[in-house]
Amino acid sequence: MRRLALAACLLTAACTGKPSFDDAALTDREFELQEFFDGHVRATGQFQDVLGTARRSFTVDIRGDWDGERLRLVEDFLYEDGSTERRVWTLRQTGPETWEGTAPGVIGTATGREDGDRFNWVYEIDLPIPSASGETETLRVTFDDWMWQLDEDRVFNRAYVKRFGFDIGDVSIMFEKQ
Repeated sequence: MRRLALAACLLTAACTGKPSFDDAALTDREFELQEFFDGHVRATGQFQDVLGTARRSFTVDIRGDWDGERLRLVEDFLYEDGSTERRVWTLRQTGPETWEGTAPGVIGTATGREDGDRFNWVYEIDLPIPSASGETETLRVTFDDWMWQLDEDRVFNRAYVKRFGFDIGDVSIMFEKQ
């Protein structure tokens, strides 16, 4: 009976609505990725599993550099357990509202699109995850990141995380320009 209940919960969670570019914009602001992330940005966030349990929280300091052709983001994560991680993204604008990017651990190329006050960023990554034994394991997951520029200094991000095509949780992040 427990397995049936868990399967029903997972199926229900997998069918929940997600953002779309068909949704109405929240503001009349135009999100320009390279403008917001050029400079120092600090963020706080947490990962929740598909059942809604908060599993991991973090802060991240981001140093962005836009040179007119590429946006380089150096992200330094600090997790609640004291562990750290650095991810360095190199993004290129491929059109007026489209982007591509790479980072170590990312499988292939990440793709993104700006539209009004939001940005959608999709990629597959081998994510380092601490195990119960204290070792670090790698988990291949797909991120479907949605960002909304709330005002000049703040962006809210909700990332939907999948493994083998199934939702396993989501990440909520608040970015603030420093």
